[in-house]
Amino acid sequence: MAVASIPAALRRSADSLDDAEVLRIRNDFPVLGREVNGRPLIYLDSGATSQNPLSVLEAEQEFYEQRNAAVHRGAHHLAVEATEAFEDARQAVAAFVGARYEEIVWTSNATEAVNLLAYSFSNASLGRGGEAAARFALAPGDEIVATEMEHHANLIPWQELAARTGATFRYIPVDDDGALRMEEAAAIIGPRTKILAFTHASNVLGTVNPVPELVALARGAGALVVLDACQSAPHLPLDVKALDVDFAVFSGHKMLGPTGIGALYGRQELLDALPPFLTGGSMITKVTMEGAGYLPAPQRFEAGTQRISQAIALAAAVNYLRETGMERIHAWETALGRRLVEGLSAIDGVRVLGPAPGQERIGLAAFDVAGVHAHDVGQFLDDRGIAVRVGHHCAQPLHRRLGLTATTRASTYLYNTTAEIDAFLAAVSEVRGYFRAGE
Repeated sequence: MAVASIPAALRRSADSLDDAEVLRIRNDFPVLGREVNGRPLIYLDSGATSQNPLSVLEAEQEFYEQRNAAVHRGAHHLAVEATEAFEDARQAVAAFVGARYEEIVWTSNATEAVNLLAYSFSNASLGRGGEAAARFALAPGDEIVATEMEHHANLIPWQELAARTGATFRYIPVDDDGALRMEEAAAIIGPRTKILAFTHASNVLGTVNPVPELVALARGAGALVVLDACQSAPHLPLDVKALDVDFAVFSGHKMLGPTGIGALYGRQELLDALPPFLTGGSMITKVTMEGAGYLPAPQRFEAGTQRISQAIALAAAVNYLRETGMERIHAWETALGRRLVEGLSAIDGVRVLGPAPGQERIGLAAFDVAGVHAHDVGQFLDDRGIAVRVGHHCAQPLHRRLGLTATTRASTYLYNTTAEIDAFLAAVSEVRGYFRAGE
């Protein structure tokens, strides 16, 4: 099977990583040196969870070894150091996505961040927050719009918000190739639309959606825009201000950080007007037996003991990405994604979802092998030390629309080499023969 080669100009460009640099980068990731089933590990599941460089592991360990204390609560030296490190981490993550310090709210993950928004809108719909929060209230006749390609985390919370408020949930459909039907989007998004929520980059298709066009439609309707940046923040240069979105969510564990940490970005004036979801300690100004007053954002959304070590480790992760260069990472993954799609498309009986070879996509590819269930494909690859994702990837409606129940997904990151892609492609080319599919 012929595998397309990366153009020499791209391979040697200072604007992209290359295999030699990637091999050096891999030394920072201890797990990549291990074997699985007697084979060198080829990790192609970063779309689900990325691996951690030593600097991230050391940042979290150093916090616990040297400055473990509650933040915003103590006057002793350790508490002050912990609070400074915690808030410095917020500043680093804010700068990484082009936001202001006050516009980043810590959450456990992106799923929690979307739910935070949805329940805060519910509270506004109950009259909480007064006149300042009235713009977030929903009622029968209002509409929430998402897309048919959404991850469940950016779908179910909006369905539930519609159920709680009497609003109508609608979605922008995709065509047979998985692309958004933008002509239908223009008809769906209108005067009744209060929220438009969509993914920046699909975790199944690899598609990079037309954010400016979608934002323009929302602005014309006076709707708020919520961007799922889980698959873009780790892989593309992300500037939430330039994209002109109102809110964005992303998860640390997909961008070299630890699990248990994510973030909600929101325009400061919107966050300050939005009624809180979780309530308790550390997010209040004054509490009486009759009621409470709440701090401005971001603290008003951070009740209770926070994810201190995880936030500090996430800051180390974004520093690692920034120092490597997001433009260079994106260029490298674009090349790897092209290699994946062209190689998979050349294998008989393999259907690749998403943009055709040569079209823009992030460095992942979900595919179906005719006559072989995705779980069997995954087990076959795992036996060869290749880690991929199998299933519906938390996107059942999208799979159903494309006539599938499950696919296999290979997703790349800055630590993957072209040799690993070629080994993966060679293994996939053996799958149908091994299972005698099509005989």
